[in-house]
Amino acid sequence: MDKMSDTMGNWPNAFRTSRLEEADGEGRNPTGNRTMGDIIAARFSRRSFLQGSLAATAIAATVSPLAIATAQDARAENSGSRFDFPEVTAGIDAHHHVAEGYDADILLRWGDKIFADSPDFDPLAQTPEHQARQFGYNNDYVGYIPIDGSSEHGLLVVNHEYTNEHLMFPGVVTVANGEITVSPPDRNRVDIEMAAHGGTVIEIRKENGKWTPVLDGAQNRRITAQTPMALSGPAAGHDRLKTKADPTGRAVLGTINNCAGGVTPWGTYIMAEENIHGYFMGTLPADHPEAANYERMGIPEGTYGWGLFHDRFDLSKEPNEPNRFGWVVEVDVSDPNSVPRKRTALGRFKHEGAQSVVATSGQVVFYLGDDERFDYVYKFVTKGRFDPQDRAANMDLLDEGTLYVARFDEDGTMAWLPLTFGEGPLGPQNGFSSQADVLIETRRAADLLGATPMDRPEDVEPNETNGRVYVMLTNNTKRKPDQVDAANPRAGNAFGHIIEIAEEGEDFAATTGRWEVLLKCGDPSIADVGATFSTQTSANGWFGMPDNCAVDAEGRLWVSTDGNSPKATGRTDGVWAVDTEGDARGTSRLFFRVPVGAEMCGPLMAPDMQTMFVAVQHPGDGGEDWEGFGRPSYYEDLSTRWPDFDDAMPVRPAVVAITRQGGGRIG
Repeated sequence: MDKMSDTMGNWPNAFRTSRLEEADGEGRNPTGNRTMGDIIAARFSRRSFLQGSLAATAIAATVSPLAIATAQDARAENSGSRFDFPEVTAGIDAHHHVAEGYDADILLRWGDKIFADSPDFDPLAQTPEHQARQFGYNNDYVGYIPIDGSSEHGLLVVNHEYTNEHLMFPGVVTVANGEITVSPPDRNRVDIEMAAHGGTVIEIRKENGKWTPVLDGAQNRRITAQTPMALSGPAAGHDRLKTKADPTGRAVLGTINNCAGGVTPWGTYIMAEENIHGYFMGTLPADHPEAANYERMGIPEGTYGWGLFHDRFDLSKEPNEPNRFGWVVEVDVSDPNSVPRKRTALGRFKHEGAQSVVATSGQVVFYLGDDERFDYVYKFVTKGRFDPQDRAANMDLLDEGTLYVARFDEDGTMAWLPLTFGEGPLGPQNGFSSQADVLIETRRAADLLGATPMDRPEDVEPNETNGRVYVMLTNNTKRKPDQVDAANPRAGNAFGHIIEIAEEGEDFAATTGRWEVLLKCGDPSIADVGATFSTQTSANGWFGMPDNCAVDAEGRLWVSTDGNSPKATGRTDGVWAVDTEGDARGTSRLFFRVPVGAEMCGPLMAPDMQTMFVAVQHPGDGGEDWEGFGRPSYYEDLSTRWPDFDDAMPVRPAVVAITRQGGGRIG
């Protein structure tokens, strides 16, 4: 999700032009494991595709026979759909848009108060101390934890993924030849950025149909890149996690680049650390024991320059510090003074998502994506079983269990391969001395097991209603022309696709299953794109770059996107409702769209389905590709001033609460 430039070197030798590019990585998987495209092509190379109209030809490449039947019958628009709302018109402008009959109200913006005594937001007088008591930047994952079972009173938990200096700070940008350059940071700016990372826990209440923050909420909390945390699980205390500041290898400061996340069945908040590579600078000797490990993670990239002022982000001073990031963090929201725990049993990689479900055995299953080209899909199954009557008994479930990585086979079956020390290649013969080594180098362990390289696995969401699992694969722009195949009929796979998994016996803890391609994304009216939306999908309903997703209480799928733009698709990102069953399978409808330059994060449905929360991230980023602006966008010259539209205010990432006018369920 993090749009950081691929071109920057380490501070201070080169400096940032802004985080505008996708941080989907170069694709650091060195193995020859067959890619998902290879497998899909082999599986479906013998299919006879429909001929005829352009739409029918495009849809014919879909995996699902139901979608092919839909294309053949050309049923009336919205026939059989589980969604009923007036579709938003796709496009690009400075505002957000929601389906007619709905309100989309700003709930929390960057800089808003989190506590009753928080300082007012003053963009011209920012300090680290102020930011640590205000809503953070670039809100991403949004979760809701009911208070006393209520759908109208609860805790909102929000990740703050990263920062955009050119949008946050006045006076840091120069413009030359149509490109912006951000000045090297000073200590104050770095510390403000560190305080703007992390997460927010805040009590909210719905009154008279509208949501408001409760600033004197007893559980309100800001978590930052400086918050003390504990490392737990198999890797805790290992020598590779020890530093000068922490010789125990069990205590770490802060969490960074928290992308998607989750809420556990026992009501804790999960934060997933994703693109950690950009925060580290400095060099290691080529023969350093961690050199290959860090290269597999793309470390160091040096995007932020934090190591200029904080030794722990400089490899030459603290060579083990990167091993303390890239984990899943669990926060006990019941106690605002509790120490968050980095649960090492769930592996170390660029975590995207950590949604969970209780299996039939009572074990809890977490689905995880590793957001880089040619990396993998994972799941973690707890050893212990969830006890709904004893919250305390569940609090350390994430310290023991089995981490699996997915292998997708061309006959439509799949296997979950255990990442267990001593099994198969995961032993001393390949440099692993313990389970801690396997988890610290999860990617390399998965390489050795022969996992299937995927096209940027992002959110992975289980559906308790139908027993399926949805995998968002955002894109893979490194796919070469000689890799084009029947299921990915485009060089570069610029628009991504969605995989649907059916676990064996509808048991989420199963180690085998089946898979299908639910959608290949992009404009279905362009034959070369090869998109496979149902023919019921309108010109507004198709999308590219699936990223986050949510399954509501009725089992319906909602998808948010990252990367739709004037240049890529001629539309902004947004939330689309996607049918997954029946005659309408593969049909998509646009429900909400963001202002220019923004990414769509969330979405999240309240338990009663009468509110959808969404997060609008980095609005106003870019601008040169939008004909309505036509130049780079930065603090002093913005393509939009959403959501305040006040010349005295910069653009501000925000969480939006969507409700139906007059009340009622969403969609």
